[in-house]
Amino acid sequence: MVIALDVGTSSARAACYDDTGRAVAGRFHRVAYAPAVTPDGGVEHDALRLFEAAVECVDHVLAGVHPGEVRAVGVTTFWHGLLGFDAHGRPATPVYTWADTRSAEDARLLHDALDEAALHARTGCPLHASYWPAKLRWLARARPDVVRGVARWGSVGEHLALALFGEATTSVSMASGTGLLDQAALRWDAEALAGAGIEARQLFPLADRSDAQRELRPRWATRWAALRGAGWFPAVGDGAAGNVGSDCTDRSRVALNVGTSAALRVLTDDPAPPPRGLWRYRVDRRRAMVGGATSEGGNVRAWCREVLRLPADAELEAALAGLPATGHGLTVLPHLAGERAPGWRGDRRGVIAGLRLDTTALDIVRAALEAVALRLALVYALLAPRAAAGHAIVASGGALAGSRAFTQIVADALGRPVTWSPEPEATSRGAALLALEALGALPDLAAARGGLGETFAPDPARHARYREALERQRRLDAGL
Repeated sequence: MVIALDVGTSSARAACYDDTGRAVAGRFHRVAYAPAVTPDGGVEHDALRLFEAAVECVDHVLAGVHPGEVRAVGVTTFWHGLLGFDAHGRPATPVYTWADTRSAEDARLLHDALDEAALHARTGCPLHASYWPAKLRWLARARPDVVRGVARWGSVGEHLALALFGEATTSVSMASGTGLLDQAALRWDAEALAGAGIEARQLFPLADRSDAQRELRPRWATRWAALRGAGWFPAVGDGAAGNVGSDCTDRSRVALNVGTSAALRVLTDDPAPPPRGLWRYRVDRRRAMVGGATSEGGNVRAWCREVLRLPADAELEAALAGLPATGHGLTVLPHLAGERAPGWRGDRRGVIAGLRLDTTALDIVRAALEAVALRLALVYALLAPRAAAGHAIVASGGALAGSRAFTQIVADALGRPVTWSPEPEATSRGAALLALEALGALPDLAAARGGLGETFAPDPARHARYREALERQRRLDAGL
């Protein structure tokens, strides 16, 4: 078996997979958590809480497992999270997530000071509050006392490795989501480092995802005897693992994921820089992916549920399906956590326009979900030329998997069929498949490709209405 450990934005999960990439029954555990949200735009995680959740997950899936049964642990964590470590390797800051918008002004200043187009071409990342250059500039300006206590900067994967092994590296995959990596040269980018105000020695050494650690610290070697001799691979980005786990491993399939946020991604061997509006990250030294992630996704639905006092899921689903496309007369900008792709304006805020006395809570949630789908349509228009002709769009993520109505809205907005992935835990499965490939148990990722689930075909009339709605959304956005 291999264990997949997935430390995500809203929960940690661990699961066991056999050597063909199939989940082992009864070997799954999940721990939910939520970030702290501050009125000034902060979205932070407690690094120790994330570590405790990961440990609990591993404890549960290892119960009753004997030494030699587990060959490796494949790890995936959320991209872009920034964590400072003190000189002893302990967390010295919270984990500042991609959704933290407090560095939006610093991103604008960097945009004016640096050659943004050249930097985007080299690092694959625009200058935006999601990425490390702006975050590090903001911290130096607004939290100098915090910065003075930091010896090195990394993320959750390095935190796990330091605590469990006493040393850590940053995978090429995780580094590619920082905005600091020259992806062609596979080294920290000098201009990006200067913009961030740090030096390469303040980051962890780079490693490929197959560079495993094996000697757990004595405390953990005793606690997890079943992992004795097993390889622990450096964390890869959750988006990379999600593509692999949903079998979107070449240009014939575009991965659509709607979890807390949403993204469209395609794996490619094309070395060209990403088009404006999209990013380019890496799975490893050989494989890259191009895509766009929005700041809105399941978080918008969750906000509607909390604020609008919506009915239970089954009743809500039926009500949403019964409403006509755009029949509410509302125009929504769903930027509750700023904007990422395609406009990359971290200071944007959400707007609901067109409210009337007869507007209902169901109208608002339908309009909000349609607005999320319209943002994905903008990303898809930029990404589609990078995919193969006749490509499939394969969807995963809890916000879509639990809602036929939302999936149909997305298909109608894109104007393309959307097919559900049958994998309930695509990101975890991707971490497992990458571990199996690194071990040589899989000849290539395509060998594990399975079937697909239900397909949702777009309705031409609804697609036409959504094109009109997108134009209204653009006009509202331009007028702000």
